[in-house]
Amino acid sequence: MNDKDVISKGVPFNLSDDVTYAIGSVVSKTLLKKNVGNLTLFSFDQGQGLTEHTSPFDAVVYILGGKAEITIGGKPKTVKAGEMIIMPAGIPHALNAVERFKMLLIMIRGK
Repeated sequence: MNDKDVISKGVPFNLSDDVTYAIGSVVSKTLLKKNVGNLTLFSFDQGQGLTEHTSPFDAVVYILGGKAEITIGGKPKTVKAGEMIIMPAGIPHALNAVERFKMLLIMIRGK
């Protein structure tokens, strides 16, 4: 992680404005990285995603704009702007941009 990826503490900012879309890509920006977890902003162009994987962290996804299909343990869910979903640690999950979307990912270390 480099200093340009970290948001200044104590300074207001707009989550949606702090990460931009890139055609045919996924963009990520680390806001905070600690031993107990991370805060990361993402933007996904339509059709982009993250393939199925597992994580040792519980992960909260908050959709800032757009719509995503998030599959957890083989069960797909549509999550749209203003909604959030919790992906449990150790359960396979994947994300796909039904339409381009932005999200805040909050990862918290599981037991």
